[in-house]
Parts: sequence; C-alpha cells; structure tokens
Amino acid sequence: MASMKVFETLADLAACVGQEVALSDWFTITQEQVNLFAQATGDHQWIHVDVERARQGPFGAPIAHGFLTLSLLPLFFESSFVVRQTRMGVNYGLNKVRFTAPVPVGSRLRGRMTLLSADPIENQGLQMTWQMLVEREGSDKPVCVAEALVRQYP
Repeated sequence: MASMKVFETLADLAACVGQEVALSDWFTITQEQVNLFAQATGDHQWIHVDVERARQGPFGAPIAHGFLTLSLLPLFFESSFVVRQTRMGVNYGLNKVRFTAPVPVGSRLRGRMTLLSADPIENQGLQMTWQMLVEREGSDKPVCVAEALVRQYP
C-alpha cells in the first residue's frame, strides 16, 4: 500500500515542482464498474460490455473505457496525498491525454503524479499542472498519460 503524503500548506506542495510527488495505491477495474460507466455515459460498445464477444475480440477480454481510466485521476490524487490547510480543490481541465494501452477488466491501475508547475491564482489559490501516468500492474507501458490542471484553495 502506498503511503499517504501530507503537506501542511499549498506552499509546501508548490515547493515540489519538478518532482514526482506521489504514487497512488493500486485500484482494480471490475466488469461491474465498466458496466456502470457504460450506463452512465451511454457508451455500450461491445469491447467494454459484451464479455463473451470481447473474449473473441482483439484484446482477448473486455476492456475499460479510456474515459473510465481518465475519470480515476481524482481517486489517485485523493488516495496518495493531502494538503491539510485547503478547503477545496477543483478539476480545471486537461492539456494532453493519451490512452496508450488497453485496460483489460481485472487490471490493477495506479497513478504516478509529477508536479510540473504551480502558479498562484485568485483567493490565495494555486493552479497546478500535473503529469499523470496511469500504470497497469505487470506492464511497463502506461495505459494513460495525461496533463491534469487542478486548482486548490486554502
């Protein structure tokens, strides 16, 4: 299990620009999650939800939606570090996203977070740009690479 990193202030976190800040715990992708994501988004493509057909398909198993993998970024953040003196954080957007490898159902994923920049914004907040590598256990190639913009406020 990854250890939770604790920062007292946003300034303490901002001091980590250029460094890998955190590595999340592993998170297992289940068929139930894939089905619920399909239901929530309307993306019912057979490679995600038709288990029998997907076993005969190009990946040999059903795979998670790329956007399901992307939607785990907040989970990876929350499971790996905390800034004590903050009242809220918001997703501000994404600069770059690539789905670089499939995520078969049953895969274990984790997030590797490197702080690329931290810039002051209104209300004593901080806008941070994070390089997110979503790794699949047993693979040396990430399944998702994204640049996430997050705003946090004291």
